Amino acid sequence: MSEPGPETVQQLLRLRRNDDTTAIAHGERTWTWRQHLAEAEAEAAALIRLADPAHPLHVGALLTNSPEMLRAMAAAALGGYVLCGINTTRRGGGLLADIRRSDCQLLLVDGEHVALLDGLDLNGIQVIDVGSRRYAEMLAAAPPLVAHREVTAADTLMMIFTSGTSGDPKAVRFAHGMAIMCGASLIFQYDVTADDVCYLAMPLFHSNGIAAGWAVAIGSGATMVPAKFSPSRFIDDVRRHQVTYLNYVGKPLALILATPERPDDADTTLRVAFGNEATDRDIDEFARRFGCRVIDSFGSSEFAVIVVREDGAPPGSIGKPYPGVSIYNPGTLTECAVAKFDEHGALINFDDAVGELVNTQGAGPFTGYYNDPSATAQRMRHGMYWSGDLAYRDADGWIYLAGRTADWMRVDGENLAAAPIERILERLPQISQVAVYAVPDERVGDQVMAALVLRDGTDFQPEDLEKFLAAQPDLSPKAWPRYVRINDDLPATATNKILKRELIAAGIDAQGGALWTRHQRGTTYAVESP
Repeated sequence: MSEPGPETVQQLLRLRRNDDTTAIAHGERTWTWRQHLAEAEAEAAALIRLADPAHPLHVGALLTNSPEMLRAMAAAALGGYVLCGINTTRRGGGLLADIRRSDCQLLLVDGEHVALLDGLDLNGIQVIDVGSRRYAEMLAAAPPLVAHREVTAADTLMMIFTSGTSGDPKAVRFAHGMAIMCGASLIFQYDVTADDVCYLAMPLFHSNGIAAGWAVAIGSGATMVPAKFSPSRFIDDVRRHQVTYLNYVGKPLALILATPERPDDADTTLRVAFGNEATDRDIDEFARRFGCRVIDSFGSSEFAVIVVREDGAPPGSIGKPYPGVSIYNPGTLTECAVAKFDEHGALINFDDAVGELVNTQGAGPFTGYYNDPSATAQRMRHGMYWSGDLAYRDADGWIYLAGRTADWMRVDGENLAAAPIERILERLPQISQVAVYAVPDERVGDQVMAALVLRDGTDFQPEDLEKFLAAQPDLSPKAWPRYVRINDDLPATATNKILKRELIAAGIDAQGGALWTRHQRGTTYAVESP
């Protein structure tokens, strides 16, 4: 019988201490696993000596994707303490709230983000500049590592933050065992080995960056390439570092596809892109353009609801659910009816079929948001986990997203959801990004508003939109956007998800872009602003 594998990241990384293959490639430098983990052990020993043993050993990391962030993550694992990945896009009071809620007693910061702390009352939290000479001297003088604790699979490895699309980001406890399990699953599915190179450009304070990126690399012994996501630099980075695997969340594929296509784009080492929330069109186009396999799945940051896209998934579907995942009416607490469609594919029993994605078996590995009982109570109701995502399912069990619960609209007495309208607008080849949301009707209910980003160099006029909408047999007349704003970019989270709450807050305003308005009973659009 073979020896059982490691159950914790602490155990896993200890097995790599003498590995002289490449662990990190960044700029002109490389680190072997031996070098990387020696630096991590020195950091862990230094921080353990510096910390107050009377308080939980939580270390905050306000760091960009970098060798320093990877060192901090490995140090926490080896040292047996908790690393709190702080959202680097937060500012002021929100940033302070995240740091305090995470119970950080030490805070690692780099030169790019240290100024964000100016004027914040950190109340005794020790701030450590990882680029300073003092810190380098402290690491050099660190004693041999004696772990703060020998961890178990259930112990927290990191606090990772939700994207914050529907409110302030919330801290989710990510266990050692979850990192092992997520990494092993993806390694097995996509044949990742130590010969692979993993491009880590998604924020490493978020679940996708950790579970779909870092966990894959440390589990396989692949090379890690930490990077700050840049659509224009993407293909050059892939070629420079011979990248074979990448993870994504939100709109990265759309943003990359919006850059000018090169005749040799498919001439790369890239073979797998795994992530969440790409459109069918972008999945197919990215695979064609870069000659790789794209696998898009769905899962909450809390890992309580998982839906897997399988072969044969119909257009628009996110896949089939894990056991226990269902769609419930939050008012009646009953399972929603199977979706029914007309001859054009339009949903005809919206009120009965659309509900919230839930885990009927409980919370799975989710143990509650850290230091946030009210947010935890909102997720855990009636013994089930409520995701906040609207969805419906067809007769064959395929699930389709309808948006977040805040994306529910009532237009002229008819219930609508944002995601099906977005999927229809995404058929337009001129569109790179789209967000659909509700704005108040001047009398009662809502009106539909759409925010668009066009592909570079495309010509898109009101009459083009009018003709397109009229030709879509599965689009309700009430789902035609009343207002359309066109911008060069849209507000987004650090995980590249469009911030609809900022769009909603802006109201019927293009904020420097173009605004088109349709008469309430008409089918033509008038340009309200240039």
